[in-house]
Amino acid sequence: MQIDLTAKQALVTGASAGIGLAIAKGLAAAGADVTLVGRDSGRLDQAAAALRTLNLKGDIATVEADVSTAEGCNQLLVQLPVTDILINNLGIYSAVPFFEISDDDWLQMLEVNLLSAVRLSRHYAKGMQQRCWGRIQFISSESALNIPAEMVHYGVSKAAMQGLSRGLAKVLAGSGVTVNSILPGPTRTEGAIKMMTGLAAGRGVSVSEMEKLFLAENRPSSLLQRFATADEVANLCVYVASEQASATTGAALRVEGGIVESIV
Repeated sequence: MQIDLTAKQALVTGASAGIGLAIAKGLAAAGADVTLVGRDSGRLDQAAAALRTLNLKGDIATVEADVSTAEGCNQLLVQLPVTDILINNLGIYSAVPFFEISDDDWLQMLEVNLLSAVRLSRHYAKGMQQRCWGRIQFISSESALNIPAEMVHYGVSKAAMQGLSRGLAKVLAGSGVTVNSILPGPTRTEGAIKMMTGLAAGRGVSVSEMEKLFLAENRPSSLLQRFATADEVANLCVYVASEQASATTGAALRVEGGIVESIV
């Protein structure tokens, strides 16, 4: 299968590292011109420079904006009013006992993980609908289906994101614009490595051993039995952004290593 996204404009939020950066790399390798969005100009510039050294087919641009806020979203929309492919990847997570999750914690989780995607999708979907082509993706999580007791607010925010994805797919029915959510499982990103490093230090084991312990204790149903790589998640995202995936919409697509105990 030859995926060709030449002449397509793509936008990836939270693209300075991790899954977002891997998706940006995959889209640009397929020919899309990709805009990386993040709030730290230094990290953005570093990420963009790293991608440019790979001589990818598509061009790489950056926009510094904190799209977890309405103001930051507006700043982005002014600088990039149109895109063909929108990857709502920005997200945060934190392990907090339920009874210690404050109202502010809940509001921040929803503002970052959900409302950023609402605001950007509300704007960009209109243009896609008018042009009769577009791809919108919401990077959710297996935690949306398997709400983790150690971070209920995160799981709820991702479950809400999947509801948003399905609802928007219905709004755009028959338009040529597809809308899907992507559900990664534990993925070896910068943030995950940092978390595993902290846990490993507390238990006197290596990071690789901690990953195995984490899966055994927190995700025992994993069939992959290891952390995925960011590129493995990005591969699915690139396909879903392609012309070949034109009949896939309104779906929750899992790349979580078989953690979710379901055959559908």
